[in-house]
Amino acid sequence: MTIIPLDRAHTANGAGGGQPVLAARGLTKHFPVHAHRSPRGAVVHAVEDVTLALPSAGITAVVGESGSGKSTLARLLAQLIKPTAGTVLLDGAAVPGRQRYARQVQLVLQDPFSSLNPVHNVRYHLARPLRVHGLASGASLDAQIAELLGRVALTPADQFAVKYPHELSGGQRQRVAIARALAMRPRVLLADEPVSMLDVSIRLGVLNLLAGLREREGLAILYVTHDIASARYLSDVIAVMYAGQIIESGPAAQVTDAPAHPYTQLLLSAAPDPDRAQPPSLRGRGAPPNLIRPPAGCRFHPRCPFAMTVCAEERPMAIEVAPGHSSACWLHAPGLTAAQSRPLTGPALTGPALNEPTSAPGDLAPQETHRPQGPGEEKR
Repeated sequence: MTIIPLDRAHTANGAGGGQPVLAARGLTKHFPVHAHRSPRGAVVHAVEDVTLALPSAGITAVVGESGSGKSTLARLLAQLIKPTAGTVLLDGAAVPGRQRYARQVQLVLQDPFSSLNPVHNVRYHLARPLRVHGLASGASLDAQIAELLGRVALTPADQFAVKYPHELSGGQRQRVAIARALAMRPRVLLADEPVSMLDVSIRLGVLNLLAGLREREGLAILYVTHDIASARYLSDVIAVMYAGQIIESGPAAQVTDAPAHPYTQLLLSAAPDPDRAQPPSLRGRGAPPNLIRPPAGCRFHPRCPFAMTVCAEERPMAIEVAPGHSSACWLHAPGLTAAQSRPLTGPALTGPALNEPTSAPGDLAPQETHRPQGPGEEKR
């Protein structure tokens, strides 16, 4: 399965249709399993056949549950781990040497306290990449450090430069991590859940910082998150990931306002929305699959309330449901036979629904879950 390339989604969103700065084609990563009771040769199917494109001055969000493969995808794009299959392209060409690639593609990790060395101050963290890559020395080093701190709104710079990580708030530590990534003057910034470890009250500041960097410096940004509401706020394009696969992608407003895949509807049902006045209706069931033995066919079918016989037998192809908006779901496939479209029943679909187990009040906001509209169907 190949999802519609995300550069088409950016074009449909009005973000331009030039050649992407960074692209992945058929990216796959399997991790070997070394557990004692696992069968010989067993692997974790962490990322499967992912195709995407990151254009300059564009923000692409990858959304999904924990364990869906989002962080693995970011590390593949950062070249921290080698893919099992597929290619990563920079400006349409093969990836150059590691050092040259790091100058253009930088990764911001989820936990700023773990990614910063507690025995060194802010000046050390920002000076080290500049020295390693020969970008500054002597008097110009302090000037560049002050500029970097100013770019992430940590002023006055001389006061922040002498502080240690434990002397900073969570938001300030994350700004230092972003400044360290910007020291290389990269063209691509991979942000792996950059606000998930921060207090809710300061998340918006970091998101606005990323948006400002896109506007002022034309960065191509990949925003990895499990929060589809923040993805809608920040990004131009959203790619929804489930069990290692991208199952829906398109312009952010289109994906969140008219979700075409039942899993995307499930995510939106759990997203806070103050405009809703009724309890949520979460009709999906069960839990994410075991990626050592992923389900046949559509990997979401054991949890899908609309699962058909064909869903358990064949992997769905990506279907364009709107300009630049695609969904890998059999509900949008024309020409299914009566046998293929027969509702699927079984233990996986008869367990408790997701709105039946205990959830703390206020954890879920109401949204009606509906069957995606198929091609040629009239909207009810």
